Amino acid sequence: MSPQPDLRALPSIDALLSTPEAQTLCGQVARAFLTGTLRSILDEHRRALQSGALARVPVPDEIMAEARRRLEVHARPALTPVVNATGVLVHTNLGRSVLPEPVIEAIAAAARAPVALEYDLVTGGRGERDRVVEEDLAALTGAAAATVVNNNAAAVLLVLHALAEGREVIVSRGELVEIGGSFRLPDVLAKSGARLREVGTTNRTHLRDYEQAIGPDTALLMKVHTSNYKVVGFTRAVAIDDLVALGRARHLPVVEDLGSGALVDLAGFVNEATPGQGLGAEPVVRTRVAAGVDVLTFSGDKLLGGPQAGVIVGRADLIDRIRANPLRRALRPGKLALAGLAATLRLYRAAPDVSAVFPLLRAVARSLESIEETTYEAAELLRAALGPDYRIALVESECEIGSGALPEAVLPSRAIAITHVSDGPDRVARRFREAWPPIIGRIHDGAFLLDMRAITDPSAVVPRLPG
Repeated sequence: MSPQPDLRALPSIDALLSTPEAQTLCGQVARAFLTGTLRSILDEHRRALQSGALARVPVPDEIMAEARRRLEVHARPALTPVVNATGVLVHTNLGRSVLPEPVIEAIAAAARAPVALEYDLVTGGRGERDRVVEEDLAALTGAAAATVVNNNAAAVLLVLHALAEGREVIVSRGELVEIGGSFRLPDVLAKSGARLREVGTTNRTHLRDYEQAIGPDTALLMKVHTSNYKVVGFTRAVAIDDLVALGRARHLPVVEDLGSGALVDLAGFVNEATPGQGLGAEPVVRTRVAAGVDVLTFSGDKLLGGPQAGVIVGRADLIDRIRANPLRRALRPGKLALAGLAATLRLYRAAPDVSAVFPLLRAVARSLESIEETTYEAAELLRAALGPDYRIALVESECEIGSGALPEAVLPSRAIAITHVSDGPDRVARRFREAWPPIIGRIHDGAFLLDMRAITDPSAVVPRLPG
């Protein structure tokens, strides 16, 4: 049995801090932070020596090299930038939509300096933060008024609390959706203080179901766009025009949760390789306002391609009630989200071609010819980088929008299938995740796939070692 290493041979914190490398690092990070990093390294080495996992005492140069590596890792963004080659364009786990450059610039400008967030530059008095987006929202949607909170779930919660607390809200049973993270509409409704009144069945709801459910305690009629699933077969849903007419006749507001929401007709963004095949029917906010829906809620960070936000548009008197609700202050967005949303809306109004500005729309409208060209170039780079133990193949793929939007829409795409002579696809995927930046793909039919619809730089999918 080899002798136990002498733990006393481990260098002290003071000895390490006196090294030239430590002096250099102290010019880059706080001395206390470097000290804590060195202490953690020494503690780990001490335990490894005691357990036999480490055979010898590391020298100061080795410890300082490890400290530098950890400090470099710590200096990276806490939210790690990744390459999205999953084939899901708006991936919730990867932060949803990538923002256009003008939106990024607007957010950065708001971060660098004080801004007139709730300050009226004309009167010199207190202003309203909604003013930075309300005019553009009115122009884009046709609504009389608008307000913004931090996400669409918050928008639904606030609307229900402001307009229906203590009273009934009538919703079709087939529209009681569950969104990501197991958040269910009935739970949000219950937290708002309103009472759910379900009508119809899972697959069929008639106008008479709403009519028969209306009573003295009814506060509003609610419709929920089932953006993350479809019920097919023997189905029936009440058209929005009919629900609005019923609301008018019974003097009840109609509220609709559009979920993702869209400011433009996405069916118009057609993949060039499949002429005539659009993205299916996703309600455009303006058409719902024109149909007479009293209050609409939708997201700012899904199909809109902007920052996370929950947008509420509708009748001025109802929006005033929503603004006056105390819960709104707890749910309001900060200046960075508002700056980003305002820039997003201005692009929709002013850009000559929104598909050229928004990364999501650009990926949707991209031709198969362009995707194939990038895929071929990336495959050649991967063959050179990975070596002979990896097999690289170009395969057909299908891409989806993601984030609960357009669940039936499938876009043709191309992908690179990667296999290894001995390692399984999980280990291959792990190697790509360990690159810098991490490259995220998907596993399919025993291979690790890199979908290329959202990738325009072939070198982006070539893994680089961290550090």
